[in-house]
Amino acid sequence: MRVVSLFSGCGGLDLGIERAGFTLIAANDLDSRCAASHARNFADVPFFLGSVTDFVAALDARELGYPGLDEVDLLVGGPPCPPYSKSRFYRKDKPRALADEVGEETIAGYLDALRLLQPRAFLLENVPGLAYKVHQDALDHILSTADGLGYSCSWQIVNAADYGVPQIRERFILVGMQGAAFEFPTQTHAKDPNKTLLSTSALPWRTAGDAICDLDSDENADDAGHFAGGQYHDLLCEIPPGENYLYFTEKRGHPEPRFKWRSRYWSFLLKLSPDLPSWTIQARRSNNMGPFHWRNRILRIEEVKRLQTFPDGWYLDGTIEQQWRQVGNAVPPALAEHLGNELFAQLRANVRNTELSSAA
Repeated sequence: MRVVSLFSGCGGLDLGIERAGFTLIAANDLDSRCAASHARNFADVPFFLGSVTDFVAALDARELGYPGLDEVDLLVGGPPCPPYSKSRFYRKDKPRALADEVGEETIAGYLDALRLLQPRAFLLENVPGLAYKVHQDALDHILSTADGLGYSCSWQIVNAADYGVPQIRERFILVGMQGAAFEFPTQTHAKDPNKTLLSTSALPWRTAGDAICDLDSDENADDAGHFAGGQYHDLLCEIPPGENYLYFTEKRGHPEPRFKWRSRYWSFLLKLSPDLPSWTIQARRSNNMGPFHWRNRILRIEEVKRLQTFPDGWYLDGTIEQQWRQVGNAVPPALAEHLGNELFAQLRANVRNTELSSAA
């Protein structure tokens, strides 16, 4: 089954979808570093370097010449998330959703590609904020456009930790299919399997320690370039694993409070615990915004890849900051694979049902 990828980044979503059995026939992103990473990891896949608007224009003019575009089974992609992110609640000077030029252009580009390619199914990924009431117009626009093109849509906020990713990472997933609506995969992991309806089959959440402890076996490893906390490094060292700056607040009972309750962004001085999943790996590497290693340092790229479920050998182009951005923006391949497995099975079942109906 053939898949086209938009906003492909370094290929996290693409890797998971391919592992589920799909064949990637085209990818697109406007970031040259992402293009270089993608080209190394998907050597035989045509990559269009440019905006989604330019990609759609070339597609509409039949200028691409990529084999298989006349019969696409699946379109995937995650339009840039800042217009729908929590940060817009703090950045009052920035427009939201479709009022943001980038938000409007990228959603429009995705929907135009959907109209031109007419795949049997599509998957759109974003931050949970796309489902917030304040962004209802954007979601309604996507759903109504897809409905007008003949797709039955279903969406959920899914937590990557519920699918074996050692990271608490909630994402909005919208799937549209021609015919029957998509049924989301059953979660494979749970915070406490004994307290869920899935207790007979779900496994406990994977922890950060499970994922990266073997990468840090030498306690005297060189941490040059990974200094964390800046002027607050000494405070970071006092924060217990699994907590953040709130440890130093009066509400938490600290005898010498240093911060007011909820006066900082939640990831400020946030420290991993080896016994818990990581918190969301964000796209910006910082010396005071975590999550940080429990040894009070910035995570290494090798560790960030593990927490996102990328293979150790996954190539990333550019500086450390540019590599981090690519990984932080990616869909965890393990989550993408679970979604892809269900998509592959349900699309195949739809074909079988159509064939049986035709025969009857």
